[in-house]
Amino acid sequence: MTELFDAVDIIRIKRDRGTLTPEQIDWTIDAYTRGAIADEQMSALNMAILLNGMDRAEIARWTAAMIASGERMDFSALGKATSDKHSTGGVGDKITLPLAPLVAVFGVAVPQLSGRGLGHTGGTLDKLESIPGWRAHLSNDEMMRQLADVGAVICAAGTGLAPADKKLYALRDVTGTVEAIPLIASSIMSKKIAEGTGSLVLDVKVGSGAFMKNEDQARELAETMVALGKDAGVNTVALLTNMSTPLGLTAGNAIEVEESVEVLAGGGPADVVELTIRLAQEMLECAGVHDADPAAALRDGRAMDVWNRMIEAQGGDPRAVLPTAKESETVYAPADGVVVELDALAVGVAAWRLGAGRARKEDAVQAGAGVRLHAKPGAVVRTGEPLMTLLTDTPEKFERAREALENAVVIAPPGSRPAQQLIIDRIS
Repeated sequence: MTELFDAVDIIRIKRDRGTLTPEQIDWTIDAYTRGAIADEQMSALNMAILLNGMDRAEIARWTAAMIASGERMDFSALGKATSDKHSTGGVGDKITLPLAPLVAVFGVAVPQLSGRGLGHTGGTLDKLESIPGWRAHLSNDEMMRQLADVGAVICAAGTGLAPADKKLYALRDVTGTVEAIPLIASSIMSKKIAEGTGSLVLDVKVGSGAFMKNEDQARELAETMVALGKDAGVNTVALLTNMSTPLGLTAGNAIEVEESVEVLAGGGPADVVELTIRLAQEMLECAGVHDADPAAALRDGRAMDVWNRMIEAQGGDPRAVLPTAKESETVYAPADGVVVELDALAVGVAAWRLGAGRARKEDAVQAGAGVRLHAKPGAVVRTGEPLMTLLTDTPEKFERAREALENAVVIAPPGSRPAQQLIIDRIS
């Protein structure tokens, strides 16, 4: 077939800080999806976008073209409001697990299409797969039935949703262009809009353990995604949240499931509970449910009931004993004082090196591996007290994990108080 445009001309436009027309963008995404644009050409275009940016109209059209590359889901037959949450990824971020069943308590359906971990950020599907029997892959019919019966589903996105994104994402990962805000925003929002949810709450992480290291970048990403959602008719809000310190006291797979179940039982770490409740409130408000009390639904067991049904519906046994690591090693406090810093990136890298994460998409993960924290910023510690426990099935991994943690913890004299604000801002 005769192509409408030439890939080299498209690259030159962005290289020279020009603006692509809607027709050029539509052709680019379509041609790349069907293989008419080579990976090396798309790599050059991605780098030009990273360096020179895109305006709002270009990003919106790029997102629309990615959605048009595949199918769109439609939940209107459910007869109830739908709401979803997306996190840009962090360390110890197990919020999806207690959040989906909590929101479903109030009659809002939660179609949570989730992913796997790559590098230092954990994947929701990897965590849930540590539950014996649980399966991530559902057909569209199974997903619809579960939303109708249980009200919540956490599963893998089907191959039909935004296939252009799958191809582009893999390319960005190996060409140093993951951080391009137009490409992050369009990647996330093309999948979420194609998924068909009526409302969406974005948890945009900022700090050492997040993709966005500084607040200005995170704010720009949040504002771009909220605009894309609203332009597509999805009621969208974003929270900027702190990822300089891990969330909760665990970073891994099975140990994060265990902590999530504690939250569903009315306990769990204060920061995980705070963010779960706040995101639930935002999701319910977006879906038109006002005056709901998510905290009460955690306390009285209603959220736990939905969790049990959700896990069982996907073949899992919510009462099964979770896998545990064969080996453990403790890291001790080197001095008396107050923990003022606990670097999220260092903890994430350590968990990854212990076997909780993967370096390549095809790698296997260890269900029991990870890091269990005993002290967070604000905690008073004495020399020789445990700071964290490292967990793995392969003890030769301990050394590399310890190297990652060398400067992770800062202990200051007693009386020092760390400034840690979990929720930084709301963008709507």
